[in-house]
Amino acid sequence: MRCFALLVGLLVAPLVGAADAITSVTVAFTGDDAKAGVPEPFRLAPHTFTAEVSQKFDLVSSGIEVLSVTFPSPVKSPDAANNTVHAEFFRPKKAGRHPAVLVLDILQGNQLVARSQALWLAQHDVSALVVYMAYYGPRRPAGGKERMLSPDLPKSVANVTQTVLDCRRASAWLASRADVDATRIGVLGTSLGSFIGGLVAAAEPRVSRACLLLGGGGLVDSFSEHPKAVVFVKALSLIGLTRERLKAIIDPVDPLTYAATLKGKKLLLVAASRDDVVPPAAMRRLWEATDKPKMVWIDATHVGAAAFLFPMMRAVTDHMIK
Repeated sequence: MRCFALLVGLLVAPLVGAADAITSVTVAFTGDDAKAGVPEPFRLAPHTFTAEVSQKFDLVSSGIEVLSVTFPSPVKSPDAANNTVHAEFFRPKKAGRHPAVLVLDILQGNQLVARSQALWLAQHDVSALVVYMAYYGPRRPAGGKERMLSPDLPKSVANVTQTVLDCRRASAWLASRADVDATRIGVLGTSLGSFIGGLVAAAEPRVSRACLLLGGGGLVDSFSEHPKAVVFVKALSLIGLTRERLKAIIDPVDPLTYAATLKGKKLLLVAASRDDVVPPAAMRRLWEATDKPKMVWIDATHVGAAAFLFPMMRAVTDHMIK
C-alpha cells in the first residue's frame, strides 16, 4: 500500500510542483571498447557530451527527488525529435553513494511500469534512471507514425541499436554523479525492455548486473516455435523470409548472441511459466546459454505477472544491492 500511495503521489506531483532551472553538465564517455570486448554494433569512441538536468518534482514525504535529464543521442536518426534522449532520475535524498539502475519500459511505453519500478527502487535506496527508448514518448515526432518496432526489420534493428547506445551514454552520466556508486550500476528491463536490457548489459562495461523480467533470447527460434506464430512464420517463408534469413537480420539485437559476455555479469532472470506473449522457451534458452544464473519462475501469464509485482521487485532490489 505504501508503494501504491507513493505512485499516486508521483502521478499528481507534476500538477503541483514547479521545475527548477536547467543545469548543463559535461560528461566524459571514456574507455577502450575494443579492449573491453564491447560487441562491434554497440561500440563508441571516447567523447564528451552535454546533459541538461532539472528538478521535475520533489516527493517530500518519501524522501525522493525526481530529475528530468536530456542529452543528445550518439545516433542521428532521420527524425530530430528522436535524437534527444529523455530520462527521469529517481534519487533517494539520503546521503551517500547509492547503487543505480537503468530502467527500461514495456512495449506499451507509457513509462507507468518503469516509473513504478523506479519509485520502488528509490524508496529502497537504489537510484533509478528511466530511459525513454527510441521513438517513445517525447522522442516520437509530433503527428508521426514512427515506432521503435515495425514490420521494417532493418529499421527496427537500427532503432534498438540506437537505444542501446543511448543507454551507454546514460550509464556514463550515472557514473559521473557523486551520489552514485559507479561500481554498482545495473539495468532492469521488463518484457520488451528485458530484451534491450540484456543487450545493454552485454554492451556496457559500466553495467555489472542485470534484472531481466519476462524476456529471454533466441528470439527467432523461440517465437517460431510458438503455436500462435505457425501461420505467420509460414507466410513469411513464402515471401523469402525464412527462419535463417530472419535470424541473420535479428541476431545482432538478440541477447542470446552475446551470451558469452553476459556470463560475466550478475544476472537475475524472471519468467512466467504460462507466458502467452513471450514464449517461456526464450528465457530457458538465455538461462542455459549464460551458465544458469539465478532464475525465478512465477505461475502466471505475461500480463498476469503484474500480480507478482511486489515479490519481483523485492528480488530485484536484493539483486541490485548485494
